[in-house]
Amino acid sequence: MRKLSVFNSITVDGYFTDKRGDMSWAHAQEDAEWHEFVAGNASGKSAFLFGRVTYELMKSFWPTQKARETAKEVADAMNSSPKFVFSRTLTEATWTNTKLLKGDLVTEVKELKNEAGPDLMIFGSGTLIAPLAGAGLIDAYTMVLNPLVLGSGRTMFEGMKEKLRLDLTKTRAFKNGNVVLWYEPRR
Repeated sequence: MRKLSVFNSITVDGYFTDKRGDMSWAHAQEDAEWHEFVAGNASGKSAFLFGRVTYELMKSFWPTQKARETAKEVADAMNSSPKFVFSRTLTEATWTNTKLLKGDLVTEVKELKNEAGPDLMIFGSGTLIAPLAGAGLIDAYTMVLNPLVLGSGRTMFEGMKEKLRLDLTKTRAFKNGNVVLWYEPRR
């Protein structure tokens, strides 16, 4: 069975986007150690799950020349990996290796997890995280705690109906102030 993980940057005050949905603050880290970590993560083979908003944001950047110049390893991984976008409004998904899914989110993800293929990863896509976490379908969470306070924005878990207990499995601190926190749901 495929595993489903979340990888998101969050601020000290708990937001993964600002109030306008911007996440660019998470990528403004000039640090060789951090860039090496990010490039190493990109070498992992995953299929990506996106909501429409994150899909459109990612699609607008990763296939560009600027993305290849900025983070070649990440751009290559994002463009070549299988991608699934959940949307009620899109009529097609035109980014390479992307499949549009319009059915029930929980049902579709259960089916994806039971199919053969690489593990599944969610970036951004806050509208996916709460319902999938609530259904017990997320196997791991990686959160990059950024040394930044936004004051307002969106949390990854908006709409959670019940408490979600997590067990910390690993941490890593970087010179730029980022701290990566790895969690698994308490079973």
